Amino acid sequence: MTRLPSDFLTRPIAHRGYHDKTSGRIENSLSAFSAAIDAGYGIELDLQLSRDGVAMVFHDDVLERLTDETGRVRDRDASELGTIGLKNSSDTIPTLSEVLSLVAGRVPLLIELKDQQGEMMGTDGALEAATVAALDGYTGPVALMSFNPHMVAKLHVICPDRPRGIVTSAFRKLDEPQVPVDNRVRLAGIPDFDRVGASFISHDRTNLDAPRVEQLKGQGVPILCWTIRSAEQEREARKVADNITFEGYPA
Repeated sequence: MTRLPSDFLTRPIAHRGYHDKTSGRIENSLSAFSAAIDAGYGIELDLQLSRDGVAMVFHDDVLERLTDETGRVRDRDASELGTIGLKNSSDTIPTLSEVLSLVAGRVPLLIELKDQQGEMMGTDGALEAATVAALDGYTGPVALMSFNPHMVAKLHVICPDRPRGIVTSAFRKLDEPQVPVDNRVRLAGIPDFDRVGASFISHDRTNLDAPRVEQLKGQGVPILCWTIRSAEQEREARKVADNITFEGYPA
């Protein structure tokens, strides 16, 4: 197990960067990441895989919500994705390598690898490999995580020196309708923590009173949480969580 550095516990983490649509700073954009750096916040970001195997910084598996294009991210090469503008912004979709060049170790990076199989029941290892390749030689504080424990297990094998965590929740049908019910029940209990070499969890703020979260905290496991949207939510979450991932207000 590679422990989570203290950098991830000492300053709030901006969810998908310090984004603000009214200011033209769209989530997971270079502008949002620059704003987080300027404010002294850590950065959380999401990764999807391009058709040609490049780690792209983008939350959704499809393009419609954040761009004027349609279709799946994985059906486009990185060079094409990099020309696609983000709505209401001058930014385009960045690669992980571009973000790393921008951040250059100035703030901690909490990187979520999005499930590529749809049901969180396996992985082909492609996004994990692309992520590790982009991070080669990067010396700033980085932690990797995923909802999919199979992806965290793969990271444990191919980059054991990077801290890894599991993104966790109650796995309600409303939130994860594509995941089969038996797997949702299983994942809600966070049974893979030790098996995958995790050193932290990032848990849904609405479920921080879960017994398994309490158990892990009692064992000294760092508890991060998502997504905090007000000072009141922050105060409540910090009764359990060691740090927060936030958006929509100055944490």
